[in-house]
Amino acid sequence: MLIDFLNKNQISYTENEPLAPLTTFRIGGKADIVIRPNSEGKAAALIRFLNDTGRKYFLMGRGSDLLFSDRDFKIPIIKTDLLDEMRREGDLFTFGAGVKLSAAALFAAENGYSGFEFAHGIPGSIGGAVYMNAGAYDGMIADVCVSTTYVNAGGSVETIMGEAHKFGYRHSVFMHRENDLILSTTIQLVPGDKQAIHAKMEDLMRRRREKQPLNYPSAGSTFKRPEGAYASKLIDEAGLKGYRIGGAEVSEKHAGFIINKDNASFDDVKNLIGFVRDTVKEKTGYTLECEVRIIEQE
Repeated sequence: MLIDFLNKNQISYTENEPLAPLTTFRIGGKADIVIRPNSEGKAAALIRFLNDTGRKYFLMGRGSDLLFSDRDFKIPIIKTDLLDEMRREGDLFTFGAGVKLSAAALFAAENGYSGFEFAHGIPGSIGGAVYMNAGAYDGMIADVCVSTTYVNAGGSVETIMGEAHKFGYRHSVFMHRENDLILSTTIQLVPGDKQAIHAKMEDLMRRRREKQPLNYPSAGSTFKRPEGAYASKLIDEAGLKGYRIGGAEVSEKHAGFIINKDNASFDDVKNLIGFVRDTVKEKTGYTLECEVRIIEQE
């Protein structure tokens, strides 16, 4: 029934698709089906169909904060990478949910607008960034976000503005709306010197390369920053830098990253996350909250 609907509505999909290449951790089994709507209308129709037929589904952007189980994933995955429109109207920039943050930052820079430099180098999408209020180097989506258009669980297209996003540290209202599919987001930037904007972006990228283990698969910072401390400092002080379980390792370059050092399995990473959390709690009293979304199969 689902395949017939997708074919009838000319919605792109693949069956038995490996998940590992779709995530920055490079870990995961196969997905029974990955669906990629390329327009607002097709996305809304898809959500309505799944809702009407009582089918569960899983929403996915660029996979930069996900750790999938090695088992096959039976629930349909809706991937937003084909929602990739970018447009500008004055100082307002609208980006489809699947647009890479680095591409959005470059688009803004080429148009001579500042305020989104911090996003350059974050390995995620606009939709995922809104979902978790992504940020780096003293900047975050909440600083620039004006509105977000999404499909709700009933298949209707809605738009929220400003404070309705309920942004907080690595948090937005969409974390409580797991079935709402983000379509696009509009941000407001300020005019700036194009050369200076590019220079700032290049400087931030240089700092990333110097401090982060970008040569290994990971999901970025593994843990959220605890109040009054830094996760990487706590992990380092607990003596865990370089600690390994199977092919997973606490990065020797940056203790805040758990990396896929050598063909790590789902269990390797999950067990290392748990070990780090337990050890830091025992030695420092801090309870680390995982920033990575761990997706286990039903």
